[in-house]
Amino acid sequence: MKHSLKLILLFLLAAPSLFAQKSISDSAIFTHLIHGSLSLQLPGNDLAGRFGQFAQVGPGYIFKTRANWILGVESNFIFGGIVKNSDNILQSIATTDGNIIDMEGTYADFHFYMRGFNAMARIGKIIPAWGPNRNSGILLTLAGGYLQHKIYIEHRDKTAPQITGDYVKGYDEFKNGFVSNIFLGYLYLGNNNKVNFYTGLDFSMAKTSWVRPYSFAERKYHEGSFIDTFAGIRFGWFIPVYRRAPKEFYYY
Repeated sequence: MKHSLKLILLFLLAAPSLFAQKSISDSAIFTHLIHGSLSLQLPGNDLAGRFGQFAQVGPGYIFKTRANWILGVESNFIFGGIVKNSDNILQSIATTDGNIIDMEGTYADFHFYMRGFNAMARIGKIIPAWGPNRNSGILLTLAGGYLQHKIYIEHRDKTAPQITGDYVKGYDEFKNGFVSNIFLGYLYLGNNNKVNFYTGLDFSMAKTSWVRPYSFAERKYHEGSFIDTFAGIRFGWFIPVYRRAPKEFYYY
């Protein structure tokens, strides 16, 4: 009985420290971060031969440790409206002035766009600086994953069978491959959970290859691989998932 009372007394005396509160304003904490981001990119190398500037938008998830390491996953939808040298995309079925004759004997209405997708895993480090707490600072990350991109031929009327259904796949120049990324920027987690964001510069490099085996435009089988690069500025907004109220965290 005496031993039990002693244990209870020791527990009560130790409880304030065992359940001590950690505040985001004065401590580095672990947390889960859900985010959405938007980036504007400029293509380079082989990618620049076909596309102009484009944008990326997508969701992501980050796990942040008390040591300010981060682990995360993300995906992005790629879209752009600048397709270079578009005259040669449908050259094998187009008229001399670059038009397509539809089933009604008139010129079909179509447009070219860039479309793509990437999915990556990310690891990085936050270096506390210039922020309201030790959870904010310089953010340096590395990522790797999957990239795909293609020419999207928009033909809403569907009056030209040459660029409808499976036929259009022969002209979309679909490519995919492994992509790596480096990001350098700033991450801010506010003390009151109202403002949480990151922004910075990133650079991506991918080695891609053809997905479709045959080119309808050139009337030959595809071969070779490509080095696609793109660089730009990114902005993202965080939604922290806290176990307690924004300013209070408990550790055991």
